[in-house]
Amino acid sequence: MNHPLGTTTVTQVAIVVRDIEAKAHAWAHILGLPMPAIIVTDPVEVAQTEYRGQPSPARAKLAFFDLGQVSLELIEPIGGPSTWQEHLDAHGESLHHIAFQIQGMQDKLAYLDANGIPLVQRGEYKGGRYAYVDGTQALSVVLELLEND
Repeated sequence: MNHPLGTTTVTQVAIVVRDIEAKAHAWAHILGLPMPAIIVTDPVEVAQTEYRGQPSPARAKLAFFDLGQVSLELIEPIGGPSTWQEHLDAHGESLHHIAFQIQGMQDKLAYLDANGIPLVQRGEYKGGRYAYVDGTQALSVVLELLEND
């Protein structure tokens, strides 16, 4: 079967939080897993972060728990305007997105935009790129597309 995103497998679920250290400790305790490393995303000069079509100094602290097929990502926004901070301000600590590993970022973004799911934020990371699309009206959740080189 041909899937427009190239997959139907969710690879990540992410929650925005105010205090990543505290929430990572809580998740580690509940899951019986080691405390993950907390990393900080690259600055805009490296990440080339764009939020709502404009360059943004948005950064975040991240922690990842490997849960098998799915990773749990905790995100604490820092720095400038971002989808993470917007979500935290509007909804408090809660589910931010579900992610899919894809190939062909531009084609997938065009497909989603044509279906009423527009690009909100994009950026680069070592070995790939990400894009958040606003699926809240159509799907009741933000989607993240992850493309590795």
